[in-house]
Amino acid sequence: MTAAVGVSAPPEAVVQADVSRALAEDIGSGDVTAALLPDRPDEAYLLCKQDAVIAGRPWFDATHRALDPQVAIEWHVDEGARVRAGTVLATLHGRNRSLVGAERTSLNFLQTLSGTATATAAFVAAVAGTGTRILDTRKTLPGLRLAQKYAVRCGGGHNHRIGLFDAVMLKENHIRAAGSLTAAARAARVQYPALPLIVEVEDLAQLREALDVGCERILIDDFEPALRREAVRITAGRIPLEVSGSVDLDGVRAIAEDGVDCISVGALTKHVRAIDLSLKLGPAPNGMARGV
Repeated sequence: MTAAVGVSAPPEAVVQADVSRALAEDIGSGDVTAALLPDRPDEAYLLCKQDAVIAGRPWFDATHRALDPQVAIEWHVDEGARVRAGTVLATLHGRNRSLVGAERTSLNFLQTLSGTATATAAFVAAVAGTGTRILDTRKTLPGLRLAQKYAVRCGGGHNHRIGLFDAVMLKENHIRAAGSLTAAARAARVQYPALPLIVEVEDLAQLREALDVGCERILIDDFEPALRREAVRITAGRIPLEVSGSVDLDGVRAIAEDGVDCISVGALTKHVRAIDLSLKLGPAPNGMARGV
């Protein structure tokens, strides 16, 4: 299984489970169109039709190997690579029934995850030099959370908590139900002392309360710029500050320059804009660029 340099792919069992679900959904009782073809050796090439950051090779490969364990896949680009429109990403040699049967499912994975990686890379580039990290959220496609969070890492971003089990994150509703921020935070420390504690605050009074009670990160949600800068001044680096809410590519640089440590962006995984890819039978035309 290949991952971007320094980026660990999810366990193979996770990838295989994703692929099995997707193929069952697409093929069902059988690919009736592919069954019409003479099942003979053939080749294909994978074309990227727009500038992109590539992510999802493990899922692409696993999809094709599920239908043809002997398929040979030669990648011409690394996972996490930036490519130009018109780049041949890979060439495949296998049985033509399997190549066309796996086509759509393999592209669905690669186009979706490359879309996430490409969006993430744009946000990361926008805050370059500020020291601010771009984080994802739990606003992911159901069933593909680990895949999308992997794609965020391929794009240079960082993962927030994976789910509801690996960090305590106190938000407005939790604080209201507990009676106060302090009460909720103390309960979290008692019941889950080994887990990171993240506290979302609504105003500067809650910010000061979070600083007093202590946590691993404070999330300031939808603060106006002047309030955000005051939050940075008050915090003074004691606890990392995270910004979330209404963050877009045009405004992310200004937020980072205010001195916050992290910016979480739900759009990385929620607003999926797939990369335009195509898998075509036959050899790649002469003169078509291949990634290196």
